[in-house]
Amino acid sequence: MITGELKSKIDRIWDAFWSGGISNPLEVIEQITYLLFIKRLDDLHTLEENKANRLGKPMERRVFPEGCDDQWRKYDDLRWSHFKSAAPAEMFEIVGERVFPFLRTLGGDGSTYSHHMKDARFTIPNPALLARVVDMLGQIPMEDRDTKGDLYEYMLGKIATAGHNGQFRTPRHIIQLMVEMTAPTPLDEICDPACGTAGFLVEAGEYVRRTHPGAIFDAMQRKHFHESMFHGFDFDRTMLRIGSMNMLLHGVENPDIRYRDSLAENVSNESEKYSLILANPPFAGSLDYESTSKDLQRVVKTKKTELLFLALFLRLLKPGGRAAVIVPDGVLFGSSKAHKELRRMLVEDQKLDGVVKLPSGAFRPYAGVSTAILLFTKTNSGGTDNVWFYEATADGWSLDDKRAPLLPAEKLGPVPDVALAEGEHAKNNLPDALVRWFRRDGDELQRARTEQSFCVPKADIIEQGYDLSLNRYKEVVHEEAEHRSPLAILADLERLETEIQKGMSDLKALLA
Repeated sequence: MITGELKSKIDRIWDAFWSGGISNPLEVIEQITYLLFIKRLDDLHTLEENKANRLGKPMERRVFPEGCDDQWRKYDDLRWSHFKSAAPAEMFEIVGERVFPFLRTLGGDGSTYSHHMKDARFTIPNPALLARVVDMLGQIPMEDRDTKGDLYEYMLGKIATAGHNGQFRTPRHIIQLMVEMTAPTPLDEICDPACGTAGFLVEAGEYVRRTHPGAIFDAMQRKHFHESMFHGFDFDRTMLRIGSMNMLLHGVENPDIRYRDSLAENVSNESEKYSLILANPPFAGSLDYESTSKDLQRVVKTKKTELLFLALFLRLLKPGGRAAVIVPDGVLFGSSKAHKELRRMLVEDQKLDGVVKLPSGAFRPYAGVSTAILLFTKTNSGGTDNVWFYEATADGWSLDDKRAPLLPAEKLGPVPDVALAEGEHAKNNLPDALVRWFRRDGDELQRARTEQSFCVPKADIIEQGYDLSLNRYKEVVHEEAEHRSPLAILADLERLETEIQKGMSDLKALLA
């Protein structure tokens, strides 16, 4: 958790960009990402220097080459620790004309970050703004992994505008709920085919660190954690850069974050590769058949992106793999042939575990669309006996565009630091949803369909044409109300009319 003082420092950096002429929040984040990457390169180089000095050996891996460039300018000048003390005009020239061109040559080292920096653009407009931002970033403690990660998440929270192609940030507490429900392990290969800022991958990494601390100390598992556990795809290069930096600042050294149009490219070489998928894919409407992967068209013939992404998840998961994905409500009850076929596949061919209906304002102010979390396991041999349904009516924040917290910070999220009092459940359903999810094969089976969660047998779902909307199965108890007879009501009206007439007569007598 970051302090108010650190938040105010970030706010001041943000304000400096705003007053300096950069008002697009994505551009602000992008420029800060570049500067943080430049700072990290210097930190890596310093670590290598210190190691070489301790061992009395030459440096094994230099970030900045020795000597000078072709214009006899020292490569050492490109280091954050060197240029941060320069005069603003000199710093502006070094960063804009030398450091950024140098960044674009780094792709050869094979790291995710270097690859995404190859088209880095420096858009800070003047020396004064650059000097202010470099000075402010220098005052922020970046040694602690948790602080670095939380600071970057706080900055990402300032991206308050939905992007193109249906992009919007998934609230962190919804991501946490989905990660807690799927419980990633150190052996998982986790994929988000529409990763954006990599929020799901970051949270999965934090969960593994927290619940399996020994995994980071085992050499093989540590290598897997840093290099082959996390996979994210996106076709927005800005998002790829931001997502890569988000993973880096959360302590994942070289995740597989790469450019890919997940719906357009064939997934033959990726089929059955991942054991866990966490995603909130864009619901952009329709694609034309020509631009859609033929692999996916073989699973389900449709142009709707939300259905194509579900087909993609089924292709990417290995048998036994599990998924927690956000879908618009239309997926649950849509009447088209493609909608019904996909739901039939989830129920009959795979194991549909649960459906969590999210509050209708969960994605405000980005979007007002009603959504649900689908949880399923790929088996290729069925296995659905009962489907667990949960209706979340509150997630801890107000459901209007302000999305103000309804409880103190320690009582928010699916795993609050302080247990909720009895009356506070109505403001935050997520801890209750998580507890009930792990009991879905136990006492949850006995719950009545009038309750907040309940299980529905597979036979009932088949009978309803594979409809997965919670309202189809929820029973509403109407309180019995006694209604008076019309004659009794008329008698009361006549009595009241008589009293009114008498009152008016008395009043006339007083005025006469």
